[in-house]
Amino acid sequence: MRGQGNARSSPALAVSWRPATWHPCLDMGHLHRPRSSTSYRNLPHVFLFFLFVGPFNCLASYSRATELLYSLNEGLPAGVLIGSLAEDLRLVPRATGRQNQQSLPERTGSGAEWYPPLSFSLASGGLSGQYVTLDNRSGELHTSALEIDREALCLEGGGGAAWGGSISISSPSSDSCLLLLDVLVLPQEYFRFVKVKIAIRDINDNAPQFPVSQISVWVPENAPVNTRLVIEHPAVDPDIGTNGVQTYRLLDYHGMFTLDVEENENGERTPYLIVMGALDRETQDQYVSIIIAEDGGSPPLLGSATLTIGISDINDNCPLFIDSQINITVYGNATVGTPIAAVQAVDRDLGTNALITYSYSQKVPQASKDLFHLDEATGVIKLFSKIGGSVLQTHKLTILANGPGCIPAVITALVSIIKVIFRPPEIVPRYIANEIDGVVYLKELEPVNTPIAFFTIRDPEGKYKVNCYLDGEGPFRLSPYKPYNNEYLLETSKPMDYELQQFYEIAVVAWNSEGFHVKRIIKVQLLDDNDNAPVFLQPLIELTIEENNAPNAFLTKLYATDADSGERGQVSYFLGPDAPSYFSLDSVTGILTVSTQLDREEKEKYRYTVRAVDCGKPPRESVATVTLTVLDKNDNSPRFINKDFSFFVPENFPGYGEIGVISVTDADAGRNGWVALSVVNQSDIFVIDTGKGMLRAKVSLDREQQSSYTLWVEAVDGGEPALSSTTKITILLLDINDNPPLVLFPQSNMSYLLVLPSTLPGSPVTEVYAVDKDTGMNAVIAYSIIGRRGPRPESFRIDPKTGNITLEEALLQTDYGLHRLLVKVSDHGYPEPLHSTVMVNLFVNDTVSNESYIESLLRKEPEINIEEKEPQISIEPTHRKVESVSCMPTLVALSVISLSSITLVTGMGIYICLRKGKKHHREDESLEVQIPLKGKIDFHMRERKPMDISNI
Repeated sequence: MRGQGNARSSPALAVSWRPATWHPCLDMGHLHRPRSSTSYRNLPHVFLFFLFVGPFNCLASYSRATELLYSLNEGLPAGVLIGSLAEDLRLVPRATGRQNQQSLPERTGSGAEWYPPLSFSLASGGLSGQYVTLDNRSGELHTSALEIDREALCLEGGGGAAWGGSISISSPSSDSCLLLLDVLVLPQEYFRFVKVKIAIRDINDNAPQFPVSQISVWVPENAPVNTRLVIEHPAVDPDIGTNGVQTYRLLDYHGMFTLDVEENENGERTPYLIVMGALDRETQDQYVSIIIAEDGGSPPLLGSATLTIGISDINDNCPLFIDSQINITVYGNATVGTPIAAVQAVDRDLGTNALITYSYSQKVPQASKDLFHLDEATGVIKLFSKIGGSVLQTHKLTILANGPGCIPAVITALVSIIKVIFRPPEIVPRYIANEIDGVVYLKELEPVNTPIAFFTIRDPEGKYKVNCYLDGEGPFRLSPYKPYNNEYLLETSKPMDYELQQFYEIAVVAWNSEGFHVKRIIKVQLLDDNDNAPVFLQPLIELTIEENNAPNAFLTKLYATDADSGERGQVSYFLGPDAPSYFSLDSVTGILTVSTQLDREEKEKYRYTVRAVDCGKPPRESVATVTLTVLDKNDNSPRFINKDFSFFVPENFPGYGEIGVISVTDADAGRNGWVALSVVNQSDIFVIDTGKGMLRAKVSLDREQQSSYTLWVEAVDGGEPALSSTTKITILLLDINDNPPLVLFPQSNMSYLLVLPSTLPGSPVTEVYAVDKDTGMNAVIAYSIIGRRGPRPESFRIDPKTGNITLEEALLQTDYGLHRLLVKVSDHGYPEPLHSTVMVNLFVNDTVSNESYIESLLRKEPEINIEEKEPQISIEPTHRKVESVSCMPTLVALSVISLSSITLVTGMGIYICLRKGKKHHREDESLEVQIPLKGKIDFHMRERKPMDISNI
C-alpha cells in the first residue's frame, strides 16, 4: 500500500508525464553501469546499437524522454512508497506494477502478452542514497532512512535546479522545493531517460522565532492616538504558507497600545505598534510586555520576545523653584570666594530639555552683581569681593532659572551683611572617614560610634570663650574629646540605613561669648551594602490554568523588589528544586511558563518554590511558594467498569424489580463528571435509575415468550459539549417451573386403539408423547400409569422415559374388551413438579365390529383407583465420563519437599480424589439429563393414527 507519496492514493500528490528536451546523442555521459546484473549484461548491446543505428536511434530515444512529478510531505519515515516508475511510465500493467518482474509471463506460443525484465537505475552517483531509494527491478521509489527536512533541503539546494547529477535540489519559487532525479530504464527496446521531480510539501514543524530576545521601540510622549510604529526584528518561521507566521499579539497591552499586522505583496507580515492613549514620560517612562508570534499550523506554534516600549522625552516642562525666597546672612569679615548660598530649580524633562541656566534679573543693581557672583550652571552664589565699610547691609538678588523655550522661574535671595569688629571663631576639621570635596562617605553597615572627624575650635583673638554644637538631624553626635580642650569628636550615634536615607547635611556651629557664630557644613553620603534580600509581592502565589493547555503556556509574571541599589538590587528568578522539569522561569523577566500539556486527571495541583536572588556579594535571596490548580475540561468520556454486562434474572420477575447495577465512572470533575444513564433500545420494557445506575424491568418477564434481551445503555456526561459512551447489557431469563407437560398424543381421552389378541409380549402397542415449555430439569418428563381398568389391565406397562406402552403378557380369551390406562405425565421441576394426565384406551379384539358400542363404553365415567406410586426414572447423564481430578502433580511436588511426609500426603491426596470423584459423579447423574423428546416425530401422522385404527 502506498504512503503519502502515492500518486493514486493522495489527491494532494500529482504525477505528470511529458516528453523532455533531453537527447541521448547530446548527453551520453548520463549512461553508466546499472546496478542490476541484467542491465550490466545488456550494456554492450546498447552501445553497439548506438554505434550502428546512428541518428535513427537518437530520434527514437528522443521520443522516449519523459518527465514525472511526485509530491510528498517532509518528515516521512523510511520505506514510504513515493511512486512506481514502471506503472506511471506504462511499461507494465497496473496489476503487476508492484510485483517482482520475474513473475511476469514469458513469451510462449499461446499468445499471452510478454513483458521483458526491466532495469531502473539513477543516471549517476551523487546524493541518491541520502533521501530516496530506487528498486532496480520494480522501479519503485521509496523514502530512505534519512528524514527529509524541507527547510534544510531547500536551504542547501539554493534556488537553481541542476540535472547533471542523479539528485539535485531546486527551489524555483519561495513556495516550492523540488528533489530532481535522472533515471535510466533498460533494456534498449524499452529505453527511457526519465526526469523525476519530487515536490516536498511543507508541514508545520518549526515555531516562529524572533531574531533577538529583547526588542525596543521608542515612542514620543506627545505621539497622538493611532500613531503607528513598525516593530523591527519581526519573527521568522522557516515554514511557508499558512504554516508561517500569521499573526502577532501582546501579552499585556497596558491599556495604552494595540498591535496591527500588515502584509506586503511578498506575503511578509510586519507587526505595527499603535498608540491608543495619551502618553506622559514623567508619569511612566517605559512599558514592558511580551510579544507573541503565532503561525497558522494545526496546532499553532508560538514564539515570543520581550518588547520594551520606551517613552522619549519632549520639552513639555519648565524649570520650577521650590521656594520663592531665601534669606542669606554674610559676615563682614567673610573670606572672598566663600559660597554663601545656592539656588536650585527642577525641570522634570530629560537631557537638553532639562538644561537649566541661572542669571540675575535686570532689576539687580550692578553693585550687587559685582559683590556676589552667580554661577550660571550650578546656581551657587559666592562672595566675589571683600566687603567694605560702605557696602549696603541688605541686598535683594532676583535670580532667574532659564530653560529652553520656557518662561524663566524666579526666586529672590535677600542677603543681610553683618559687620564685625572682631574676628569670628575658627573651625578646623581633621577627617578620619573618607572625604572627597567636602563630602564624607560612610558605609551603611558601619557600627555605632564610628569616628568621622576631629574639630578644633579656637578664638583668633585669644580672649573669648568658644563653644560649639552640632546643627542638623541625623545619627550623629559631637562631643568634647577629653582630656584636650577645644577638641571635639564627630561620630555616629545610631545604625544607619541607606534604604531609609542616603544623604545627610549637618553643620558644626561655633560661637564665642560676644555672640559671633561660625558654621561648618558637613555632607555625609551613605554607601549602599547588600543588606536587603529580594521580597516577593506575595509569599504565596496561587495560579489556575485549564488542562490541555497549549505548549509554553504563560502562567504569570513574578515580581520581587530589592531595596538595595545598583547591581545589589538587581533580581534574578529561579525555580526551586521541587519544581517539575516542565515548568520554566525566565531569570530576567520572571515570566513563568509550562512547556507541556497538563492533565487534571493525572495531577490536579502543583506546589513548588521559586527563588528571587540579587546580584550582591554575597547574594541574598527569598523564597515564594507557587500553587497551580489545573482546572477541569470535559476531555474524558464516561467509562463503564465492564466492557459489557450480563444479568441472570428468574422469569416472572416482578415489574420494577431490581435487575442489577450498571456502574460507570467519569474521570472529569464537577459537572463534567456528572453522568446520566439511559436505555437506547428496549426502553418500553426496561428503565434505568440515573442516580444509582439500577436497571429495572417495567413489566414481568416470561422466558417462554423471550429467553434473553440485549440492551444498549448510553452514558452521557454533563460537559459542554457532552461526551458519551455505550455498553451492551445482556439479560438472560432463568427458567421457573411454571408450565406443566403438554400431552400431544393421544389427543383426547375419547380416542382408542385396537390391539389384536395375537400381539406378542414385549411388542409396543402405542405411546404417550408430551412436551414441556420449560427448560432443564423443569422440562425432563417422566411417564407412569396411575390408574387401570379392564379385564386384565396390568398386562400393559409404560416406559417412564419414552412413554412407550408395551404388552407385558400374552393376551387370553378373558382379556378381550376395553382396557383403560390413566397415564400421569410429570416433570422434574423444583421446588414442586407439575404434571398432566391422559386416558389411554386399548380395545382388545380381532376387529372393531361395533364402533358405537365402544364409544358408549368410553363415555361411561371409569371407576379407576389412583395409584400413588411415583414413576421411577433413571436420568442418564449426557457426559458419561467425569474427568477425575488428577493428583499426580501435587503428589510429586509434595514428595520433593519432605520424604518423611510422603505416606501421609499420599493418603490424604487419594482420599480427597476419591471423594471428589464420587461427588462429581452423583452431581452429574442428578443434574445432566438427556431429554427423550424424539424431535423427528411426525405429529400429523400421530393425529391420524387413532382415527385409522378406530375405523378398522
